[in-house]
Amino acid sequence: MISFVFVTGGQGFVGKAVSARALADGLKVRVSTRQVATNTDHRFEHVLTADLSSSTNWLPALQDCDAVVHCAARVHVMKDTSADPLSAFRAVNVYGTLNLARQAAAACVKRFVFISSVKVNGESTQSGQAFVEAIVASPQDAYGKSKHEAEEGLRKISAETGMEVVIIRPPLVYGPGVKANFASLMRAVKRGLPLPLGAVHNKRSLVALDNLVDFIITCITHPQAANQTFLVSDGQDMSTTELVRGIALAAGVQSCLLPVPVWALQAAASSLGKGDAVQRLCGNLQVDITKARTLLNWVPPVSIQEGLRRAMAPLDKS
Repeated sequence: MISFVFVTGGQGFVGKAVSARALADGLKVRVSTRQVATNTDHRFEHVLTADLSSSTNWLPALQDCDAVVHCAARVHVMKDTSADPLSAFRAVNVYGTLNLARQAAAACVKRFVFISSVKVNGESTQSGQAFVEAIVASPQDAYGKSKHEAEEGLRKISAETGMEVVIIRPPLVYGPGVKANFASLMRAVKRGLPLPLGAVHNKRSLVALDNLVDFIITCITHPQAANQTFLVSDGQDMSTTELVRGIALAAGVQSCLLPVPVWALQAAASSLGKGDAVQRLCGNLQVDITKARTLLNWVPPVSIQEGLRRAMAPLDKS
């Protein structure tokens, strides 16, 4: 029986939400943070860690814990200034993760839930051909490669020690407090700025923060989740045009979409060295969550529109 959970990255976007939900569900929660927070939630046990590395001592934090939810990571960045990005990602996402997992197994932790990434599968899909868990991994960038290597290492540790491992590969996660490009898009839509995204008929899978957290909590305790890999999403794919309209509806404003052809967007972006950004906006990236639905009987509890409304709520107050 799982009753005590250790969550790494406890002040992060996903980790903070997982910790709050686990506590609300009656689990005892201990969280790790990299710095002292001014708004520390005293309902949790806090463990301050210097970093996530191959030499971090996790044993005091793992004492008496039944499960680990590993959210902490060196995250994907658009403009990586590291001289050797793959080595930088490996140091944290591979060696740091496997060091934590080995110590978790030594501390008799029953289950290790690893938040990986859809980037392990690849960067895009063909129309109507969603990613499934069983396909051969094809990570393209340093972040995706590091997550894939961590997955492989975790499976070996599980086989050697008997500790159950669950791997979750989410696509883009949105929700209250989301940052980076998604936050910029929400702000632009809220301000009524004209966006040249009115003729983008792609399909992309997203996952609302509350849906991801619900799935993580399911994977902490569900017997059938042991030693499985899952893709997770909202269960309904959207085009970028539909997404902008959904954000506008959530914000209570009219969308201002210009029907610029995708080829024109691609040409303009290529001339500015922004081809990858347009690919993310205009390309397909779909995931199939049939395995999560059938094996775990899991259904996303929050609709896309409700997820967008929750994501917009903090901006509405600003």
